[in-house]
Amino acid sequence: MNTAPELPRHLLENLTTAVMLLEQNLRLVYMNPAAEMLLAASLTRFRQQPVSLLFQEPDSGLDTLNQAATSGHPYTKREALLQLHNGENITVDYTISPIAELSNTQLIMEVFPRDRQLRISREEELVNKQETVRALVRGMAHEIKNPLGGIRGAAQLLERALPNEDLKDYTQVIIDEADRLRNLVDRMLGPNHLPSMEMLNIHEVLERVYTLAQAEFGDQIRLLRDYDPSLPEFLGDKEQLIQAVLNVVRNSMQALIESGQSNGRITLQSRAKRQFTLGAERHRLVCQVKVIDNGPGIPETMLENIFYPMVSGRAEGTGLGLTIAQAALQKHQGLIECKSRPGHTEFILLLPLDPCNSLDEPSDTGVTP
Repeated sequence: MNTAPELPRHLLENLTTAVMLLEQNLRLVYMNPAAEMLLAASLTRFRQQPVSLLFQEPDSGLDTLNQAATSGHPYTKREALLQLHNGENITVDYTISPIAELSNTQLIMEVFPRDRQLRISREEELVNKQETVRALVRGMAHEIKNPLGGIRGAAQLLERALPNEDLKDYTQVIIDEADRLRNLVDRMLGPNHLPSMEMLNIHEVLERVYTLAQAEFGDQIRLLRDYDPSLPEFLGDKEQLIQAVLNVVRNSMQALIESGQSNGRITLQSRAKRQFTLGAERHRLVCQVKVIDNGPGIPETMLENIFYPMVSGRAEGTGLGLTIAQAALQKHQGLIECKSRPGHTEFILLLPLDPCNSLDEPSDTGVTP
């Protein structure tokens, strides 16, 4: 049984809230296991070290902590960006409370991670926008394809009635353009067949994309592979996933070629993400595929809309490749995100690997969670 003096520490160590105790000069005295996990650091390593070695705030340094230590007043900061000692960035809310009764530990800092909540909100907004766009496209497709069928049929009848063979060139133009518009609408809708599900490894998909990209673009772009071999098999449609990843790779390659870079390179990277949230659902294991290029980047004004149909930064682009890729990922309960700055663009494809969550269908493959 714990004694009374041991009880406060016992409670701290069992809290899910990250808690740190700091001296007035901002040296670390104690942090509980939740703080160690959040900040990816151990108390043994950072005890009695300046907290600036543990994390920094890029926008304000440690001004809030210094103000609390100097004034003796508590401070709360919302959605603060912390840059950790390992280079990782996290978004948190935190509260600094001076403790006047203690001479050695003057400040208590409570840290609440916001990344998950912000990510859920962002992904829900993205999914809702995609559903709205798809509903709009389906409605437009119905309204466009019906008159196109009439136009094509009328052109065929007219072609048969023409007395001069030379005039058939004009009716053929009408027929060809009607077919082209119909195909464009079909591509906007994405694959119209049900997924053909099978057990596969994501590296089968990536290797196929690697081979196709090399055959299509030759040595114009340097292709690199960085795989995590521990990723397990999952239930998916191999052809749809190949098409999705290939569309993203083509998008990156075309951007690199058009920028005229002589050292253009694209990296295909796979990683496992554990206890990861997609939308509002938390998954035990998620496959993360990144397509990383060193191209010119995507303008910030376009970044939020690149997965919408007909949005393209290229004069001759249709703006459908990323839309189709997003639709394929959504059929696997996944999604695509994009982060970009000049010289570095990442398309992040996320797929849940939980066997029980594969399209909400029971699996008879014998794989158990």
